Amino acid sequence: MRALDQDEGASPALASRIGTAARRVPFLDLAATHAEIRHELDAAVARVVDSGCFVLGPEVAAFEHEFAAFCEVEHCVAVGNGLDALRIVLMTLGIGDGDEVIVPVHTFIATWLAVSSTGATPIGVEPLEGTYTLDPSLIECAISRRTRAILPVHLYGMPADMDAIRTIASRHGLPVLEDAAQAHGARYKGRRVGSLGTAAAFSFYPGKNLGALGDGGAITTNDARLAEAARVLRNYGSRVKYVHERQGLNSRLDEMQAALLRAKLPHLERWNHSRSQLSAVYLQELAGSPLGLPEVPAYAEPVWHLFVVRSSERDRLRASLETQGIETAVHYPTPPHLQAAYADSRAARSHPLSERIAGEVLSLPIGPSLDKAAVARCAEAIKELLRA
Repeated sequence: MRALDQDEGASPALASRIGTAARRVPFLDLAATHAEIRHELDAAVARVVDSGCFVLGPEVAAFEHEFAAFCEVEHCVAVGNGLDALRIVLMTLGIGDGDEVIVPVHTFIATWLAVSSTGATPIGVEPLEGTYTLDPSLIECAISRRTRAILPVHLYGMPADMDAIRTIASRHGLPVLEDAAQAHGARYKGRRVGSLGTAAAFSFYPGKNLGALGDGGAITTNDARLAEAARVLRNYGSRVKYVHERQGLNSRLDEMQAALLRAKLPHLERWNHSRSQLSAVYLQELAGSPLGLPEVPAYAEPVWHLFVVRSSERDRLRASLETQGIETAVHYPTPPHLQAAYADSRAARSHPLSERIAGEVLSLPIGPSLDKAAVARCAEAIKELLRA
């Protein structure tokens, strides 16, 4: 079918809309990524259906082994989602009522919810402006006699400054727990995230760098006792059927999602490399613009789960890009301490930097199915809008 033009009866407005649709740049195109490996995903589904085993079977065991090897740790415990991964790690350490956990203010609310779900209180600390990760210089003044752990987030795929954080934690005898939900494959000083603390929590929500076709999560650790405790907690507090040692959860990655994740894991390094190349285009093309661009410290090898810029004209810029068919997102518009869920909590205190960041951050299109030409078009559109 030939494209409509004005001579064939299309109005200028209709022609403009057709042109915009043809040039649309999606924020994240999961369908295109899955189409690339569709035969592998289909084989994984068929394998599980034919097996007749759907919960805590061979696919989960194999994925745990493979993901542990990928993260360069001894143990992986697959669970129902990223929030449960965080929650279970906290539970294994006995964190609960009356305790406090140091968390970033600029993060997705799941980090805070995991702490609250145990009965503990999240104590927010502001981020570094360049990386958006937990500012180590502010941690010590937030520690109290009730503090039981420090929980940094490798936000947007950027590793937090773990050596600085662990030094403080060691001084106070505290475990460091990684929220690695957005950082599958990232490295800190050559080491994989997920191997840098007492334990780490991952999410396999579909939009993650390694995403399931539904919910999923995992805990990684080199602590065999913690891993075994997590296995008990994820399965109703039981290791022997109908014998319940603890008040546990029902949080088990199912066989189907494990099989699909196994199909995708061998492609993760290549997909992450693609994200890095696209980020390099953004950084080059937007250098010198009035936008705030992400900084990459010498210690970090990020995986660019998100490419986030800052602008005081964020909402106008976003609306203008949408008219040109360029999809964007905001991660995150309201910090956890300003959410109604924490209105009556001791955690609800003023955090001006995070509040300002929340009003300025804009996530640009990125993903393994996007090409450099599309990213260059996004960058050029942004520069034109900023000039105007």
